[in-house]
Amino acid sequence: MDVLEIRKLAALEDRHWWYRERRALLARELRRLAKAGVAPGSALDIGAAAGGNSRVLRAHGWRPLALEFDADGAGVARERGLDTIRADARYLPMRSGAAGLVVAFDILEHITEDHLAAEEIVRVLRPGGTALIAVPCDMRLWSAHDEAVGHVRRYERDELLRLVAKSGLVVDSIGSWNVLLRPAAAWRRRSSTGSDLTELPALVNLGLSGVIAAERYLPVKSLPGVSLMLRAHRPV
Repeated sequence: MDVLEIRKLAALEDRHWWYRERRALLARELRRLAKAGVAPGSALDIGAAAGGNSRVLRAHGWRPLALEFDADGAGVARERGLDTIRADARYLPMRSGAAGLVVAFDILEHITEDHLAAEEIVRVLRPGGTALIAVPCDMRLWSAHDEAVGHVRRYERDELLRLVAKSGLVVDSIGSWNVLLRPAAAWRRRSSTGSDLTELPALVNLGLSGVIAAERYLPVKSLPGVSLMLRAHRPV
């Protein structure tokens, strides 16, 4: 992907309903950590792209390091004033126990050796540190969208739980996300020819934002969705 496309995606990330709600979910997790008495410290944002999640971390008092494999993506995050380095999630260039929090949103599905990335997350976490992981779920939803954005797989819930547990993390919670819009996503992807993450008319974007935000208050996390959100910790 060239730098022009990276910049287009960076602009889209600021407005698109999917990215905005994902940032809202991250902010909620950070507030939960604060209420539990966890003081903000060093955090790693793996696969940071243009740095949207890193900015959420910084706004909540954390000291994020944005890790991005793509050189152009890392450059855009750096231009936004974020501490950024290029890194491969399978071989993170930092010492063991360096971070109190690791965020890996929509990263593992891009990596054939996902177990190496999961093991690295554990290694760089301090004992008691938290990992927040999001992945697309359910191979029945596989489509041209997945191929266009470079996915290797979509995860089943048990598959993700096994991966994380085998790496050495203890799972605290796991739940579905984008449940209410799953029927629409499944219908659209039957005829899709590329990525879903494109610019939308303002009213459509607003309507989808309202639907996805409603999930925060509904008991739908055990139902089939489009993504899975997992929270885990490195045991002390």
